[in-house]
Amino acid sequence: MSETKKKPTLRSAAWFGTQDKNGFMYRSWMKNQGIPDHEFQGKPIIGICNTWSELTPCNAHFRKLAEHVKRGILEAGGFPVEFPVFSNGESNLRPTAMLTRNLASMDVEESIRGNPMDGVVLLVGCDKTTPALLMGAASVDIPAIVVTGGPMLNGKLNGQDIGSGTAVWKLHEQAKGGQISMHDFLAAEAGHARSAGTCNTMGTASTMACMAESLGVSLPHNAAIPAVDARRYVLAHMSGMRIVEMVNEDLKLSKILKRENFENAIRTNAAIGGSTNAVIHLKAIAGRMGVPLELEDWTAVGKGTPTIVDLQPSGRFLMEEFYYAGGLPGVLRRLGESNLLPHKDALTVNGRTIWENVQDAPIYNDEVIRKIDNPLIDDGGICILRGNLAPRGAVLKPSAASPHLMKHRGKAVVFEDFDHYKARIVDPDLDVDENSILVMKNCGPKGYPGMAEVGNMGLPPKLLAKGITDMVRISDARMSGTAYGTVVLHVAPEAMAGGPLGIVKDGDFIELDCKAGRLHLDVPEDEIKTRLADRAENQKEAPRTGYAGLYLDHVLQADEGCDFDFLVGCRGSAVPKHSH
Repeated sequence: MSETKKKPTLRSAAWFGTQDKNGFMYRSWMKNQGIPDHEFQGKPIIGICNTWSELTPCNAHFRKLAEHVKRGILEAGGFPVEFPVFSNGESNLRPTAMLTRNLASMDVEESIRGNPMDGVVLLVGCDKTTPALLMGAASVDIPAIVVTGGPMLNGKLNGQDIGSGTAVWKLHEQAKGGQISMHDFLAAEAGHARSAGTCNTMGTASTMACMAESLGVSLPHNAAIPAVDARRYVLAHMSGMRIVEMVNEDLKLSKILKRENFENAIRTNAAIGGSTNAVIHLKAIAGRMGVPLELEDWTAVGKGTPTIVDLQPSGRFLMEEFYYAGGLPGVLRRLGESNLLPHKDALTVNGRTIWENVQDAPIYNDEVIRKIDNPLIDDGGICILRGNLAPRGAVLKPSAASPHLMKHRGKAVVFEDFDHYKARIVDPDLDVDENSILVMKNCGPKGYPGMAEVGNMGLPPKLLAKGITDMVRISDARMSGTAYGTVVLHVAPEAMAGGPLGIVKDGDFIELDCKAGRLHLDVPEDEIKTRLADRAENQKEAPRTGYAGLYLDHVLQADEGCDFDFLVGCRGSAVPKHSH
């Protein structure tokens, strides 16, 4: 007779498992919701961390999603407790949801640690909710599983598919350039986001859903099932069942989020043509787990990986087609069969290795999930740039860039901040041509603040009218994952933190060489030192008040993941002292 493995002691027993005054109080207050006594008798208490909000349209269907998770938890013998956390939606929240990603992670961390739960289901969707919830859960380190809300259905315009997010950049440029009418522009608005869910392109939301799946913290197919497809709710149900088993197995995040899993995710990001935002978010999640991850890893691990998912903004299709073609398991199978999945034995939340999950995954469409020898882009690895303009690094997404601009030298046209850019770019007398390099300052973590997605600057109208569709653009900002173009982002240190980007002047020559990983300001070293000294002397500090003041005092630079310095690391799940 084989031995049965002893189940771990439940955290929730510290609240509900004693027959004294404290146990009485914790149980009796919970019972005012109509919970019978037997629910407290040694069952795993599973938190459902919900980012539902009507102000976060991507996550507005999460009430229904949570109900399906609850069914799974109950079926597996657990007891579900749903709780809300700060929901930072990219579409409405100003100045940018990135400003509050760390705030949301603090909410998640303290909610989990301070409450009677043995495991947690993370309901994520819109861009920053995925990293925020994973960061918070990682710092507590209890069993956790990700359930994503899923992408919306394909957008429609004039009978054609259009991608949410991606279409707006293109259509706006066309409207500004006079190529389409205002009627068509507004018709696109009506058909752009026609169902619940996140952006249906390979934007940041879909990228981070793919990152979660490739990290092994979600069940297979979590990334791509459309939000309104019944299979999304089946996955939620199965995730609810699985988290109860994870608690019984003591399968914590620290057993899954290993260095090997992050390397798999970096390789996956290249294969899907994922957002540059993944660079910042993966670094922040790794930092909470104590896993070493540096900018250079994106080159060392991701370089040479072909982009095989033909999806907007890099390619043609949308997330619906991606799921129907086989979803992320199909991509991982393609990588594994070509020895491009670095760690096939990396553990995932279902208790199996990543390769065991995907080795027989069906692939139904070789146009959407291409074969390795027929890629969309030969090398889709995020390009890491360094040089005297970015001493601590900058990033560029090759799959969204124009090949002829990947090595380029041009004169800078400089914007001091985003407001200056908006006012100046429309000037018909602006001294700019297609060889110029647009440079925007003071849009980094401290500069905006929050490092908004303004790095993919629209081109000057007078060049759009000539048919120019791309130029080199450089900033310390981020770019929406739905955007495209030859855009250098995340320049570190940022201008507001004293970085060399802050001293670039109109007419300075800048050299970009993606193959060599070089970003160089062609100005004599002595002149750079003089300009930096002058800028440091005259730079004004923003007022330090409220949450923004906390943010400005503690946010790390882009190469460090933009987490707060005091949040890096895992603080564990030790039960806090009771208050009674």
